[in-house]
Amino acid sequence: MNSSYSYIRKNIRLDFSHTVYFTNDAFTHKNDTLAEILQPKRPGRKTKAMVYVDEGIIDGNPNLLERIKSYFRSRDDQLDLVCEPEFILGGEPAKNDWSLVEGIWSKLNKYGMCRHSYVIIVGGGASLDLVGFAASTAHRGVRLIRFPTTTLSQGDGGVGVKNGVNYFGKKNWVGTFSVPDAVVNDFSFLQGLPKNQKRAGYVEAIKVALIRDRSFFEFIEENAEALAGFESQTLEQVVRKSAALHLDHIAGSGDPFEKGSARPLDFGHWVAHKIEQLSDFKIGHGDAVAIGLSVDLTYSAKVGLVKPKTTERILTLLEKLNFPIYHELLQADTIDGKKVILEGLEEFREHLGGELTITLIQGIGEGIEVHAMDRDAILYAVESLKIKSLAAKS
Repeated sequence: MNSSYSYIRKNIRLDFSHTVYFTNDAFTHKNDTLAEILQPKRPGRKTKAMVYVDEGIIDGNPNLLERIKSYFRSRDDQLDLVCEPEFILGGEPAKNDWSLVEGIWSKLNKYGMCRHSYVIIVGGGASLDLVGFAASTAHRGVRLIRFPTTTLSQGDGGVGVKNGVNYFGKKNWVGTFSVPDAVVNDFSFLQGLPKNQKRAGYVEAIKVALIRDRSFFEFIEENAEALAGFESQTLEQVVRKSAALHLDHIAGSGDPFEKGSARPLDFGHWVAHKIEQLSDFKIGHGDAVAIGLSVDLTYSAKVGLVKPKTTERILTLLEKLNFPIYHELLQADTIDGKKVILEGLEEFREHLGGELTITLIQGIGEGIEVHAMDRDAILYAVESLKIKSLAAKS
């Protein structure tokens, strides 16, 4: 069969500015960080903004809504807060509720928000994902400012370019890639966090250090005691460096929107996503990633990628920082007697577009990609972690 065709091709170069600010007490009148970000883009016109606040953070941040309103009133010659700041459900279950997305769209429509307007979200990673998805799909993209309020989101997810909600029981199945107009890491939000949320960001810092920066891993290791005690200066140093490494990867990897199958920043995440799903998201992301890293590290030692003493060194650090390295859900069975955790591998393959690419390490600071994993070795790793965990408890 003969066929002929013609086509026109142009290479489109897209330059994005991705900026992360570090500050304290951003909503005090004397702090100009947000006001400078919200400088009017059109002469003689105020910048319209709408603010959402994760309801999960309010106990640790009393009077936050009033402080936000006061901040905008103090600059009402420049800024137009179009409606009262509004609480929004936070935590992973919020990403299962499609009506929350529709509610944000309705408000954006009601107040005539456009591509020159800003949506500001103050909260943890799940609320950033949810509100970011709604903003990025309204008018094909309303401007977004993220205020991550957890160590996890300030050092990792909040500085990324991904938004998403869960669908079909799968994490972030519906989502977008969209560079936020700004990320503001306000360290004052970390002070009132419960301990489990304060430590959650450490594991993503360990993850990025393991694949990119040996010296950073050694810094975390040397300061494990201070981090376990949540010493503020050390904690902020780790968050700042983690954010910088994640930003470096996004900007310099050549694949910020993940068109390929390589996702090194998801080291340990194929297990983590499945564990979260199996627990109905009762296991937090930080703990799930710690478990996922433990499986992948133990597997790496089993197949000869990394020395067993290196894996043991990393697992020891995770335990010093009070992370779990095992959960019984790792050994849950399907109705036909297969291990559920292995389904996570196939779901990850599907998420990547068909080609499995898993990041492991061949040394601290040395990430490596593999395209197949030995299922028996995975189950061996899980059993080894179970034995280690039981021994630690006895």
